[in-house]
Amino acid sequence: MRLISTIFIVLSLSVPLLSQSLNGRISSSLYMYERADSPVASSFDARGYHSAILNLNYEKFSLRSFLNYENYFNQPTDSRMRVYNLYFEARKLFGVATVKLGRQPVITTVAGGIFDGISVNAGYKMFTLDAYYGGNVPEYQKFEITDSWKDDYLLGGELKAQIIPELLIGVGGFVKNFKPRSYNATRLDEAFNPISVLITEKSNQYKFLQGRFSYDHGSAFQFNGRYEYDLNYMKTSRIEFDGISSPVKKWHFNVYFNYLAPRIRYNSIFSVFDYANTTEIEIGAGYDLTKHITLNGRVGVVSYQGDNASRFTVSANTSYGSLSYRKSLGYAGEQDNISLYLAKSLFDGLITPSAGIAYTSYKLSKDAETNNLTTVMAGLNIRAIRWLSFDLQAQYLNNKIYKNDLRMFFKANYWFNTIF
Repeated sequence: MRLISTIFIVLSLSVPLLSQSLNGRISSSLYMYERADSPVASSFDARGYHSAILNLNYEKFSLRSFLNYENYFNQPTDSRMRVYNLYFEARKLFGVATVKLGRQPVITTVAGGIFDGISVNAGYKMFTLDAYYGGNVPEYQKFEITDSWKDDYLLGGELKAQIIPELLIGVGGFVKNFKPRSYNATRLDEAFNPISVLITEKSNQYKFLQGRFSYDHGSAFQFNGRYEYDLNYMKTSRIEFDGISSPVKKWHFNVYFNYLAPRIRYNSIFSVFDYANTTEIEIGAGYDLTKHITLNGRVGVVSYQGDNASRFTVSANTSYGSLSYRKSLGYAGEQDNISLYLAKSLFDGLITPSAGIAYTSYKLSKDAETNNLTTVMAGLNIRAIRWLSFDLQAQYLNNKIYKNDLRMFFKANYWFNTIF
């Protein structure tokens, strides 16, 4: 809690000097469940999750933070603070660049997450450049900075061009390098006697080139594509396409394709194993039966080395909820699932009750034992005033591993926006 206190003090002292507004959200959650430790004994567990999103703004400058504190009532020593975001942002400097400094998010298909460093977004006419550099964040998002910037870093960027209003093309790349770790392991010497050996990892790196494009012609046609190349292993890592089209009134068609190679760090021990790529394709269609009801269907196939897996889904989406059925079969196992979810806001959003039920029958292979799983959920959201809401949810699960498992979840949200 010392970190939260420190940040609140910094924000409070800064408000009279810099701030035009202070906004964000504060949430507090309580999660409770009972665990069976043996056929005749059980234990009760309760966990708290408390998060704060705080933004201090002054004209084109902002200080942004996203903090989360987890406390375990049964085991206080396991409580921890996670700092997901804490950075300074300056927007449209000289009319062209936005700069962020501190712990911040980065979005890439391989190295996505958060890092401690600097990022720049600059645009001129049809071109936009995104660049970032920083250190990797320690485990559990601790409020610490890496002590080895030359070995433990993230570096990358992308240059985008808006060729025409409908077409965007981007090229870029990144390197994510992890600090080598050392550990002791027991091995046998020449006389087959156990000895302790210091193992040092040789390399922990991802290095990729990326290219992508996006074509958006409104509701008539949208198409996106991505290509990734692994510079360490000198091979294609990913090819991905997805598109959606509405050529006929009330009808929607979509297609998805993905070729993916396993992502392995350079010089990793896993690179010696025999592994295979996967190819996935899915097609689907939707029909607007009425203004509030849409029917959807999807069929997908995943190809592995020497085998396939397939799936299909049919669903109905309405303004009150959804009903869906999904079936999977093949190499990835067999599954039948039917689920129903309902939610409706009443009295101008004062209360929103929700309920859901799902039944799943599954087995890991064609000749394996069949298992059944039943899940039931009931919840209630109360928002008596615009800036305060409460959520209460009960979750019930029953299968051969968790017999009559009941869990409770409570959450309070407070939104605020103060103008100075």
